Amino acid sequence: MPISESDVVWVEQPAMNFWETSFLPAIFGGLRTTGGHVADGNIVTQQYPEVKPDLPHHYRGVHRLNRDDQGRVKCVACMMCAAACPARCIDIVAEAAPKDDPVWAGRDKFPQSFVLDELKCIYCGMCEEACPVDAIELTHIYDLTGMTRDEMLYDKEKLLKVFDETKDNPRDPIRTHAGRLGPAAEFSSLPTLGPATAVEADDRAAKAPSPGVISR
Repeated sequence: MPISESDVVWVEQPAMNFWETSFLPAIFGGLRTTGGHVADGNIVTQQYPEVKPDLPHHYRGVHRLNRDDQGRVKCVACMMCAAACPARCIDIVAEAAPKDDPVWAGRDKFPQSFVLDELKCIYCGMCEEACPVDAIELTHIYDLTGMTRDEMLYDKEKLLKVFDETKDNPRDPIRTHAGRLGPAAEFSSLPTLGPATAVEADDRAAKAPSPGVISR
Protein backbone atom coordinates (compact mmCIF):
# COMPACT_ATOMS: atom_id res chain seq x y z
CA MET A 1 0.00 0.00 0.00
CA PRO A 2 1.55 3.35 -1.00
CA ILE A 3 2.19 6.01 1.62
CA SER A 4 -0.31 8.83 1.72
CA GLU A 5 0.94 12.30 0.87
CA SER A 6 -0.38 13.57 4.20
CA ASP A 7 1.96 11.18 6.04
CA VAL A 8 5.06 12.49 4.29
CA VAL A 9 6.92 15.28 6.08
CA TRP A 10 9.49 17.07 3.98
CA VAL A 11 12.47 18.38 5.92
CA GLU A 12 14.67 20.98 4.37
CA GLN A 13 18.34 21.20 5.28
CA PRO A 14 18.96 24.48 7.07
CA ALA A 15 21.18 26.93 5.28
CA MET A 16 24.71 27.37 6.68
CA ASN A 17 26.06 30.80 7.47
CA PHE A 18 29.57 32.02 6.73
CA TRP A 19 31.20 30.69 9.92
CA GLU A 20 29.57 27.32 9.58
CA THR A 21 30.75 26.92 6.02
CA SER A 22 34.32 27.64 7.18
CA PHE A 23 34.08 24.81 9.79
CA LEU A 24 36.05 26.96 12.23
CA PRO A 25 33.50 26.64 15.09
CA ALA A 26 33.58 22.83 14.79
CA ILE A 27 37.39 22.78 14.73
CA PHE A 28 37.69 25.00 17.80
CA GLY A 29 35.03 22.96 19.58
CA GLY A 30 36.99 19.75 18.97
CA LEU A 31 40.22 21.38 20.18
CA ARG A 32 38.45 22.57 23.33
CA THR A 33 37.24 19.03 24.05
CA THR A 34 40.71 17.56 23.46
CA GLY A 35 42.36 20.20 25.63
CA GLY A 36 39.92 19.47 28.44
CA HIS A 37 40.84 15.78 28.45
CA VAL A 38 44.57 16.58 28.38
CA ALA A 39 44.38 19.04 31.28
CA ASP A 40 42.16 17.04 33.65
CA GLY A 41 45.04 14.68 34.59
CA ASN A 42 42.89 11.57 34.44
CA ILE A 43 45.09 8.91 32.76
CA VAL A 44 43.06 6.17 31.11
CA THR A 45 45.77 4.56 28.95
CA GLN A 46 47.77 1.76 30.57
CA GLN A 47 51.44 1.75 29.65
CA TYR A 48 51.59 -1.99 28.93
CA PRO A 49 53.88 -3.96 29.25
CA GLU A 50 55.65 -1.65 31.70
CA VAL A 51 52.44 -1.42 33.75
CA LYS A 52 50.64 -4.71 34.33
CA PRO A 53 46.83 -4.64 34.16
CA ASP A 54 44.76 -5.10 37.30
CA LEU A 55 42.46 -7.88 36.13
CA PRO A 56 39.08 -8.59 37.74
CA HIS A 57 38.64 -11.71 39.84
CA HIS A 58 36.36 -13.33 37.27
CA TYR A 59 38.94 -13.00 34.48
CA ARG A 60 39.37 -16.22 32.47
CA GLY A 61 42.84 -16.88 31.09
CA VAL A 62 45.10 -19.85 30.39
CA HIS A 63 43.85 -23.23 31.60
CA ARG A 64 45.41 -25.60 34.08
CA LEU A 65 44.90 -29.22 35.11
CA ASN A 66 44.79 -29.64 38.87
CA ARG A 67 46.54 -32.32 40.90
CA ASP A 68 45.01 -34.22 43.79
CA ASP A 69 46.58 -34.63 47.23
CA GLN A 70 48.77 -37.45 45.91
CA GLY A 71 50.15 -35.41 43.03
CA ARG A 72 48.16 -37.25 40.38
CA VAL A 73 46.25 -35.47 37.66
CA LYS A 74 42.73 -34.96 38.97
CA CYS A 75 41.12 -35.59 35.59
CA VAL A 76 39.21 -38.88 35.35
CA ALA A 77 38.79 -38.70 31.53
CA CYS A 78 35.01 -38.49 31.68
CA MET A 79 34.96 -36.30 28.54
CA MET A 80 32.46 -33.88 30.10
CA CYS A 81 34.63 -30.82 29.36
CA ALA A 82 35.15 -31.88 25.73
CA ALA A 83 31.39 -32.43 25.33
CA ALA A 84 30.53 -29.05 26.84
CA CYS A 85 33.15 -27.08 24.89
CA PRO A 86 31.42 -24.99 22.17
CA ALA A 87 34.71 -24.42 20.30
CA ARG A 88 35.66 -28.13 20.22
CA CYS A 89 39.18 -27.32 21.34
CA ILE A 90 39.68 -30.17 23.83
CA ASP A 91 40.89 -33.61 22.75
CA ILE A 92 41.16 -36.38 25.36
CA VAL A 93 42.34 -39.96 24.98
CA ALA A 94 41.33 -42.08 27.98
CA GLU A 95 43.22 -45.07 29.32
CA ALA A 96 42.11 -47.63 31.87
CA ALA A 97 43.98 -47.33 35.15
CA PRO A 98 46.07 -50.42 35.97
CA LYS A 99 44.44 -52.28 38.83
CA ASP A 100 47.72 -53.56 40.27
CA ASP A 101 49.41 -50.14 40.32
CA PRO A 102 49.09 -48.47 43.74
CA VAL A 103 49.64 -45.07 42.12
CA TRP A 104 46.24 -45.28 40.45
CA ALA A 105 44.43 -47.01 43.31
CA GLY A 106 40.74 -46.12 43.33
CA ARG A 107 40.80 -44.82 39.76
CA ASP A 108 38.84 -46.33 36.90
CA LYS A 109 40.65 -44.40 34.15
CA PHE A 110 42.85 -41.41 33.56
CA PRO A 111 43.74 -39.24 30.53
CA GLN A 112 46.50 -40.83 28.49
CA SER A 113 46.64 -37.55 26.58
CA PHE A 114 44.89 -34.24 27.16
CA VAL A 115 45.38 -31.55 24.50
CA LEU A 116 43.75 -28.11 24.59
CA ASP A 117 44.09 -25.72 21.65
CA GLU A 118 44.43 -22.23 23.18
CA LEU A 119 43.96 -20.63 19.75
CA LYS A 120 40.55 -22.20 19.20
CA CYS A 121 39.41 -21.64 22.78
CA ILE A 122 36.95 -18.79 23.37
CA TYR A 123 37.58 -18.81 27.16
CA CYS A 124 33.92 -19.20 28.03
CA GLY A 125 34.59 -21.34 31.12
CA MET A 126 32.15 -24.08 30.14
CA CYS A 127 34.81 -26.77 30.66
CA GLU A 128 35.34 -25.58 34.23
CA GLU A 129 31.60 -25.62 34.89
CA ALA A 130 31.11 -29.08 33.39
CA CYS A 131 34.00 -30.85 35.15
CA PRO A 132 32.56 -33.03 37.95
CA VAL A 133 35.89 -33.38 39.81
CA ASP A 134 37.21 -29.78 39.55
CA ALA A 135 40.14 -30.93 37.41
CA ILE A 136 40.28 -28.09 34.87
CA GLU A 137 40.29 -24.40 35.78
CA LEU A 138 41.04 -21.09 34.11
CA THR A 139 43.74 -18.88 35.58
CA HIS A 140 44.70 -15.19 35.45
CA ILE A 141 47.53 -15.76 32.94
CA TYR A 142 46.75 -13.40 30.07
CA ASP A 143 50.07 -12.94 28.23
CA LEU A 144 49.84 -16.05 26.09
CA THR A 145 52.23 -15.98 23.14
CA GLY A 146 53.71 -18.47 20.72
CA MET A 147 55.76 -18.47 17.54
CA THR A 148 53.92 -21.43 15.98
CA ARG A 149 50.51 -23.02 16.23
CA ASP A 150 52.01 -26.11 17.83
CA GLU A 151 53.26 -24.01 20.73
CA MET A 152 49.66 -23.04 21.46
CA LEU A 153 48.61 -26.67 21.88
CA TYR A 154 48.71 -27.26 25.62
CA ASP A 155 49.09 -30.94 26.43
CA LYS A 156 48.74 -32.60 29.83
CA GLU A 157 52.31 -31.79 30.89
CA LYS A 158 51.93 -28.10 29.99
CA LEU A 159 48.61 -27.81 31.79
CA LEU A 160 50.02 -29.47 34.91
CA LYS A 161 52.99 -27.10 34.76
CA VAL A 162 50.58 -24.15 34.79
CA PHE A 163 49.02 -25.63 37.94
CA ASP A 164 52.43 -25.91 39.62
CA GLU A 165 53.15 -22.27 38.75
CA THR A 166 49.80 -20.85 39.88
CA LYS A 167 48.69 -23.01 42.82
CA ASP A 168 50.32 -20.66 45.36
CA ASN A 169 49.15 -17.48 43.65
CA PRO A 170 46.42 -15.77 45.71
CA ARG A 171 44.68 -14.70 42.50
CA ASP A 172 44.37 -18.31 41.36
CA PRO A 173 43.34 -20.26 44.45
CA ILE A 174 42.53 -23.93 44.18
CA ARG A 175 38.75 -24.20 44.20
CA THR A 176 38.66 -27.42 46.21
CA HIS A 177 41.00 -28.57 48.99
CA ALA A 178 39.44 -31.89 49.93
CA GLY A 179 41.78 -33.85 47.67
CA ARG A 180 38.91 -36.05 46.50
CA LEU A 181 38.55 -37.17 42.93
CA GLY A 182 34.81 -36.83 43.14
CA PRO A 183 32.01 -39.27 44.01
CA ALA A 184 31.90 -40.67 40.46
CA ALA A 185 35.49 -41.92 40.78
CA GLU A 186 35.18 -43.38 44.27
CA PHE A 187 32.60 -46.14 43.76
CA SER A 188 34.10 -49.46 44.83
CA SER A 189 30.82 -51.23 44.10
CA LEU A 190 27.32 -50.20 43.17
CA PRO A 191 24.80 -50.03 46.03
CA THR A 192 22.57 -53.08 46.32
CA LEU A 193 18.87 -52.62 45.76
CA GLY A 194 16.53 -54.29 48.21
CA PRO A 195 13.69 -56.55 47.07
CA ALA A 196 10.50 -54.84 46.03
CA THR A 197 7.63 -54.84 48.49
CA ALA A 198 4.37 -56.58 47.75
CA VAL A 199 2.63 -53.28 47.01
CA GLU A 200 5.38 -52.23 44.57
CA ALA A 201 5.29 -55.62 42.86
CA ASP A 202 1.49 -55.46 42.43
CA ASP A 203 1.78 -51.89 41.08
CA ARG A 204 4.40 -52.92 38.51
CA ALA A 205 2.29 -55.90 37.45
CA ALA A 206 -0.75 -53.67 36.98
CA LYS A 207 1.20 -51.26 34.79
CA ALA A 208 2.77 -54.00 32.69
CA PRO A 209 1.10 -54.48 29.27
CA SER A 210 -0.92 -57.63 28.68
CA PRO A 211 0.54 -60.32 26.39
CA GLY A 212 -0.12 -59.55 22.77
CA VAL A 213 -0.89 -55.90 23.46
CA ILE A 214 1.46 -53.33 21.94
CA SER A 215 2.08 -50.48 24.32
CA ARG A 216 2.24 -47.06 22.65
